[in-house]
Amino acid sequence: MGFFLRWAFAFALLAATFNPTRWNFTSWAMENYDRDLPMTLLFGLLLLVGYVIYLRATLRSIGAFGILLVAAFMAVLIWVLIDRGILNLENPTLNAWLGIFALSVVLGIGLSWSLVRRAISGQVDVDEHSE
Repeated sequence: MGFFLRWAFAFALLAATFNPTRWNFTSWAMENYDRDLPMTLLFGLLLLVGYVIYLRATLRSIGAFGILLVAAFMAVLIWVLIDRGILNLENPTLNAWLGIFALSVVLGIGLSWSLVRRAISGQVDVDEHSE
């Protein structure tokens, strides 16, 4: 349940920023920034805080190589689904949702990896603090 929640929040963060519907921050901000700049900046900063939390945790837990590895796995998985005829990339809306899904999996794994490593190895990751 823990990984699912972390992934769901990553998916919501990415989908709230951009998705193929008109219900996303990017579309809203482009239409309303001149009329409501303070709210646009507030929501933009809230999204930025979410991205900083997710990206920092992901970089600390799996690093840049891990991000590339998970992204490559997702790309090859999508490729296999296309090759087997399960997915069709002719629909741009589906393509956007697939991209959001793939990126959210990368962020979800990045945020959950320390828990997985502890369960597998029995070792706990701790931050280095200088006193």
